[in-house]
Amino acid sequence: MGLNKKSVDDINAKGKRVLVRCDFNVPLKNGEITDETRIVAALPTIQKLINDGGKVILCSHLGKVKEGPNEKESLAPVAKRLSEKLGKEVVFVGDYSVTGEAATKAVEAMQEGDVVLLQNTRFRGAEETKNGEQFSKELADLADLYVCDAFGSSHRAHASVEGVTKCITAKGGENVVGYLMQKEINFLGNAVENPVRPFVAILGGAKVADKLNVISNLLEKCDTLIIGGGMAYTFLKAQGYEIGKSLVDNEKIDYCKEMLEKAEKLGKKLLLPVDSATIAAFPNPIDAPVEVEVYEAADMPADREGCDIGPKTAAMYADAVKSAKTVVWNGPMGVFENPTLAAGTIAVAKALAETDATTIIGGGDSAAAVNQLGFGDKMSHISTGGGASLEFLEGKVLPGVAAADDK
Repeated sequence: MGLNKKSVDDINAKGKRVLVRCDFNVPLKNGEITDETRIVAALPTIQKLINDGGKVILCSHLGKVKEGPNEKESLAPVAKRLSEKLGKEVVFVGDYSVTGEAATKAVEAMQEGDVVLLQNTRFRGAEETKNGEQFSKELADLADLYVCDAFGSSHRAHASVEGVTKCITAKGGENVVGYLMQKEINFLGNAVENPVRPFVAILGGAKVADKLNVISNLLEKCDTLIIGGGMAYTFLKAQGYEIGKSLVDNEKIDYCKEMLEKAEKLGKKLLLPVDSATIAAFPNPIDAPVEVEVYEAADMPADREGCDIGPKTAAMYADAVKSAKTVVWNGPMGVFENPTLAAGTIAVAKALAETDATTIIGGGDSAAAVNQLGFGDKMSHISTGGGASLEFLEGKVLPGVAAADDK
């Protein structure tokens, strides 16, 4: 799927107020940003608009904001880091109403090339998440043009992603995508619709339920589907193996059987773990030292819990990647937050780092794992959107993409 949408290269931002929806949903610890991937990813679009003499108004959500507006989920740390990265002041409007008088005044005072960051859009609660008309209009009132560069939020029809575009259109403005959105859609779109083969897809993570449609869709597109992580155990149980105390979704066993049959029917390889690293009890805290015993799939004791793929599986998965020309990976192979249980995820990351294939990491935990393990610069593309990249791999139309003007 090519991106037949207008981009920031198709607009003239000079002297215009440009509202840019970014994805600044960064992890924070004690008010400090622990991973700035998403901030760095937003810089090319912001810099382009500054250089073009636009008045750049940034907005984003951060966190789930379950308890209403609060300082812990304020975008203040993002404004600080952005100022450092851009080498110029980013004016932060800390007002919890996001688009209130403080925001209006800050925008009125802007000169060409200035940057303002609005407060967390989710501080408006359901008005944001339920695509409220009033909030959409208030956001649009601040701007002449709208740029969506928040791939990580593009699968949600929220006011700052979708509703605002209708109001911008109504007043004769344009809605375009930023460089990050463009890059995401080109990489993920080509991988799924037009991959260089052999195409290997690797799916991990805890729950089968999260990946149901992805498994089905990717089986039709890829040559080999590799399954690891907690969800592998539901597949193993579907094949009649003892899985001990491992994670299982008993309601999805029949689905797993269907997928195994589908793979066979389509002549696709579906690889499952042949051995597992098991533990007696889950570590608390999650990164505490833990004793591991490796068992073959046929020999898993009833009182052990599988928490990572074993060494034979890691070697088999790495081997499957070697001959690939395109690899998409979404979801870790085990409890990678624990150093002992990260071995499988590290082995897969290493195999991807060493291959000549186009390697695409589908956001979320796999992106965090690859970055933390130091393989980030060895991948062709690391998606900034977990849920969004999954829905894209499912073949769904993303509201944030659909809302942009066609070329």
